[in-house]
Amino acid sequence: MDDLKHFRQVDSITPGHPESHDTPGVEVTTGPLGQGFSNAVGLAMAQAHTAAVFNKPGFNLITNHTYCIFGDGCSMEGIASEAASTAGHLQLGNLICIYDDNHISIDGDTACAFTEDVLKRFEAYGWHTQWVKDGDHDLEGIAAALEKAREVKDRPSVIKVTTTIGFGSKLQGTGGVHGNPLKADDCLAVKKKFGFDPEQSFVVPSEVYDLYHKHANEGAAKEQEWNQLLERYGQEYKSEHADLTRRLTGDLPEGWEKNLPTYKLSDPAVASRKLSEIVLTKIHQAIPELLGGSADLTGSNLTRWKDAVDFQPPSTKLGDWTGRYIRYGVREHAMIAIMNGLAAYGTIIPYGGTFLNFVSYAAGAVRLASLSRVRIIIVATHDSIGLGEDGPTHQPIETLAHFRALPNMMVWRPADGNETSAAYYAALTNKHTPSILALSRQNLPQLEGSTIEGAIKGGYVVHEAENADITLVSTGSEVGICVDAVKYLKEQHQITARVVSIPCFEVFDAQPKEYRLKCLPDGIPSLSVEVMSTLGWERYAHEQFGLNRFGASGPYKDVYKKFEFTPEGISKRAIATVDFYKGVKPRSPINRAFQQLI
Repeated sequence: MDDLKHFRQVDSITPGHPESHDTPGVEVTTGPLGQGFSNAVGLAMAQAHTAAVFNKPGFNLITNHTYCIFGDGCSMEGIASEAASTAGHLQLGNLICIYDDNHISIDGDTACAFTEDVLKRFEAYGWHTQWVKDGDHDLEGIAAALEKAREVKDRPSVIKVTTTIGFGSKLQGTGGVHGNPLKADDCLAVKKKFGFDPEQSFVVPSEVYDLYHKHANEGAAKEQEWNQLLERYGQEYKSEHADLTRRLTGDLPEGWEKNLPTYKLSDPAVASRKLSEIVLTKIHQAIPELLGGSADLTGSNLTRWKDAVDFQPPSTKLGDWTGRYIRYGVREHAMIAIMNGLAAYGTIIPYGGTFLNFVSYAAGAVRLASLSRVRIIIVATHDSIGLGEDGPTHQPIETLAHFRALPNMMVWRPADGNETSAAYYAALTNKHTPSILALSRQNLPQLEGSTIEGAIKGGYVVHEAENADITLVSTGSEVGICVDAVKYLKEQHQITARVVSIPCFEVFDAQPKEYRLKCLPDGIPSLSVEVMSTLGWERYAHEQFGLNRFGASGPYKDVYKKFEFTPEGISKRAIATVDFYKGVKPRSPINRAFQQLI
């Protein structure tokens, strides 16, 4: 077996499903099938990149393999196929997966639904394949297969191990043993079969303790040896040593934030996807652990800085292992699960791009990013009906409401350049929270009242007005339209309005109540404006103007006009809100008698 610096395990025996932050030794939070397999691909990619960056002659610091055990259920899930295809293309010789071929899923024998030849599929992906036919008894065969897999350097390895589920019990080989405890008589029989005292329960023989203690001591010695190597490395390669040890703490390089661009009102209107590209171009040299990518939408997501090198096997001549841009292909779900693995390795901050609507394809991996508390950044462009002619199939409606409801997830929808910089600042400085950045295709004006300092609070006042009749509260591309509506309301209807931008609900909700009430005070009715589902806006606004239907295909200005997301359309609803609350001083939604924010 490889020593400590050679070993990464992507599963562990824990109560329920393994959670990385709850149980020591568990590297990633899995559970939903195929996720751990995809995390393993990310861990292997991280090792390949980190080794290429930091290993030097005589100093092979980063040499570990990544091991993963998966079963028939994982094999069926599409995400595992996406990830396996990615790993095969990348020729990840540091990845070894063991396929537990027991022919049982929850519905019973896999003959009812899953009859393909898994090894042939993996062979087609470019993997090295082996088969241990008697996994119940042939332990030497398993060990030999692992050793042979470690010798393969130019492609990932999969070892099919045919086993009997529940081996030794009366229910062996059946689906009944998958999730059910054995009956008392069966427990006794299994204990006898494998040489245990059937009258004892929860007893670990001293020989097992001795073996584990011996292995722990060996591991401690190897860890000490590695730490000494790292110390000598620091004497020879001071800057690389400082970079590596800093990365392992999760801290960012000092002063990196000075590279964030800032904007003023006179600057030209720019799409927030382009503003995102500008941020990445400005900060990538200051944050060398930042690794980007896209699910086959690089030219649309604008996720690649101009001089970026692709992360590719050197043999392809498309890039090398030091490359910091990953071509994920059309594999949104695997992309985000792989990013979770990249982040879990501890030396990389990954970001990846797709259209906001297609983040829904990857919802399982997004949820586990939040549960795993990993720092990943999902660059989600084409964020609304503003994407235009692609129409309702591509225009997000429910997507933000879905992901805003996800615990420990920052969903940012910036309205201009300063807010985009703030979104990246928050995404990068929060070590244990993933982020989704919802970015526009269409140009957005720079706002007079926007600042990075205000936006990093999740919400702030963009336009203040004394004795205001109404607060317009909005996000993203609609904030600028609300600012235009302020002028229209005053000039045409003598109504005074103020505007609040809430680019991130999660961050705004974490602010002190006093601050939130300054943004959304008592005594003034409020109207939310967002070209999405109105679900969730009731916690900030008395009335909501949104899009609770699918969008439409056409030039984006025509689509906005069709649904009345214009200064005139917003004003019409603002007037109705003011009239409805006339003579009433409504309490702010922030001041509800009970609002559970945990």
